[in-house]
Amino acid sequence: MEFASIRIITADVARLAGFYERATGVPATWANDDFAEVKTPKGTLAIGSTHTVALFAEGSAEPEANRSVIIEFEVDDVDGVHDQLSCVEVVQEPTTMPWGNRSLLVRDPDGNLVNFFRRATPAAPSPARPGL
Repeated sequence: MEFASIRIITADVARLAGFYERATGVPATWANDDFAEVKTPKGTLAIGSTHTVALFAEGSAEPEANRSVIIEFEVDDVDGVHDQLSCVEVVQEPTTMPWGNRSLLVRDPDGNLVNFFRRATPAAPSPARPGL
């Protein structure tokens, strides 16, 4: 088995894809007006419109309702990302965490939590690998 992607369902694919393009510097790949992907070397963020939900199971996903997932991107310059995203809700300003990583927590245009972080060293823990 191989992990493929995380998909966000939204009422406005262009708006959300634009946010992730600005945040990551990676242009979105568009299949059609209802589906785009931001592909990084380590994973893919898929963005689907509410119209695609019915293709799986009507009513199974609801945009702007996530309160349990944090989407994370490892970046070179946390403060630079902060400067690029001045028009979003900042949950936590760039902060050096107790384990040395620098982190910025924001909400994307649909309210999903997004963490941009830089490890203090290549061996430093990340939120995905606590305690290493």
